[in-house]
Amino acid sequence: MSDDDLDKQFRQVADSFIGLANTNLEKMNRENVGMALLYAAARFNAFVVASNARDLEHFRADKDKAMEFFSAEYQRMLGSNLNDHEFVFAEDQPYGHLPRKKPEAS
Repeated sequence: MSDDDLDKQFRQVADSFIGLANTNLEKMNRENVGMALLYAAARFNAFVVASNARDLEHFRADKDKAMEFFSAEYQRMLGSNLNDHEFVFAEDQPYGHLPRKKPEAS
């Protein structure tokens, strides 16, 4: 698979997670949805690290490297995406189309 194909597939998977997160905005506020998505990423990446370890000793040896790697990647990705969102503040009401609070319970 080429790098372009891999990047396209990566973005499609990420967009599918964002789509699922957006559907949950009907039930929860966006901050809680974001934290749930972050928790899911942490949980899944812990599984990835554990499933790649040969045994408990290797798993324990890999934990610190995994923490450093995933922390650095998250900071890099968050910084990039925050930079991408700066343009909305040039408008009078950034994100004015989004609900401000958790929807009322039915």
